Amino acid sequence: MFIVMNRFTVTPGREQDFVEAFSGRAKAIDGVPGFLGLDVLKPVGAGAFISMSRWRSEADFVAWTKSEAFAKGHAKRHPGMFAGHPVLEQYEVFESTFKA
Repeated sequence: MFIVMNRFTVTPGREQDFVEAFSGRAKAIDGVPGFLGLDVLKPVGAGAFISMSRWRSEADFVAWTKSEAFAKGHAKRHPGMFAGHPVLEQYEVFESTFKA
């Protein structure tokens, strides 16, 4: 399994805008080959929001990033919502209790 996380530092006061912008995001990639699931995490207290997607393999994730659906899903901009660029992190899972 391959995990992709994006950490978003949201501009103070724009937290609800972020929640609204990302609500339903999980449905946008349902059915993509190799996609196993998506969690969008809201910090308890201060901290970054995180999107965490699970993929069967790194190759499946890379194929998604090169798709028209990916481009369409990432086309909308949100001026002023972010205090900096998202931080992308990628991981190979070596042990898990997650059940797809």
